[in-house]
Amino acid sequence: MSRLLYESSVSYQGYLIIPFVFGKIDNYEIFSYKLLSEIGRKSKFHKLENPAKIYDKSISNIVDIAKEHIDINAEFINYEDGFKSRYVYRHNLIIVFKENNKFFYDHYPANSLNNIAAPKLFLSEYECLQWVQQGLEGRDIKEKAQ
Repeated sequence: MSRLLYESSVSYQGYLIIPFVFGKIDNYEIFSYKLLSEIGRKSKFHKLENPAKIYDKSISNIVDIAKEHIDINAEFINYEDGFKSRYVYRHNLIIVFKENNKFFYDHYPANSLNNIAAPKLFLSEYECLQWVQQGLEGRDIKEKAQ
């Protein structure tokens, strides 16, 4: 699987639709998608790849396909955007959450939906993002040194 295109992700009714290039046919990219759910493992669609089983040659069409599948099959609908504080840094997805005036984050690398976040609480969203940025920059330095 190629890199997840977090920068083209779309939040929709409690899900995050994340496109990626599934393959190429005659020099045309074919797109698929993965889903994250606000309710995590409680959702049958959390971290699932293309439950609609339909592919397309454009990102906007694949997002529309995912939305239609969610409209028909979702086990919940949330009109608030739980993924509104999401950032892409060096092809990594960072989602910041606030609960009881404390901040924490989920961190997904470029090629998988395995959350690699440290279990740490922060006093602000900025402090949280600074922590992640420093960690990613430190990891890059270590990888280059090897």
